Amino acid sequence: MSVGEQQFLQPGRHCLTVREREDPDAYHGRLALPKGMSVQHGAKAGSRLRLLMSFGALAFVAGLQIHCSSAQAGNAIPGASAERQKSGTRASAIRSHGRRGTAQKSEDLYFIEFRSRYALSYGHTFAVFGRLNARGEIIESQVAGLHPAGDSPVPWMIGHIVPVPSETGASDGDTEDQYISARYRIELSKSEYSKVTAFIERLQATSPLWHAAVYNCNHFVADIAQSMGLQTPPTTILYPQEFITKLREMNQGRRADTTGALATAR
Repeated sequence: MSVGEQQFLQPGRHCLTVREREDPDAYHGRLALPKGMSVQHGAKAGSRLRLLMSFGALAFVAGLQIHCSSAQAGNAIPGASAERQKSGTRASAIRSHGRRGTAQKSEDLYFIEFRSRYALSYGHTFAVFGRLNARGEIIESQVAGLHPAGDSPVPWMIGHIVPVPSETGASDGDTEDQYISARYRIELSKSEYSKVTAFIERLQATSPLWHAAVYNCNHFVADIAQSMGLQTPPTTILYPQEFITKLREMNQGRRADTTGALATAR
């Protein structure tokens, strides 16, 4: 081997001799192997190298696909998220509007209810008025009724002879349903309710005395009912339960009209 050939064939270098470069077909695939490595070992190393290169190529392609997918997802998510947020906001607004509409509807339901209740004596007549919810349940109420002032039975006994000072709010037992013996409820609009409550306030301010026969609890409730255009029993010398029952029967199928007329029930 000439000196020129030795320069191109040194241990540990993959290179071709001059003759190999001049005639590659004759020496195709011939490589200079590191010292101590046979041709068989070189073939095995080449196979491992090709296998590693194949895995590397696959990993590169997979990584490129993941990167592209991540980039697409990164571009798509913000818009989708914004759209979902907008949809959620719209849905929330609709639900909020629905709740406000329901609350407004509940606030527009008003009533007055004429009641009688049991007592150790012959009973008591009074009125309850306020607001209802959508199911017709009372959520706010006030009581108005005429009765002798104080908790002592003495004014009540004296009031069967001469008039005695009175009170026009709730008395003991008025707010307890188990004592109710009769009732008659009328639902009102907001404007009707305003008129009724204004009349009750004036009546309370001008009813300083109670008398069992001249001006009793039945008289007080009858004045409220008449201001609403309702018919009332011809006499107030009745037991409270009987008075409220007759009041309901006389106005059956009708509703109050606060202008003073009586309209057919809706």
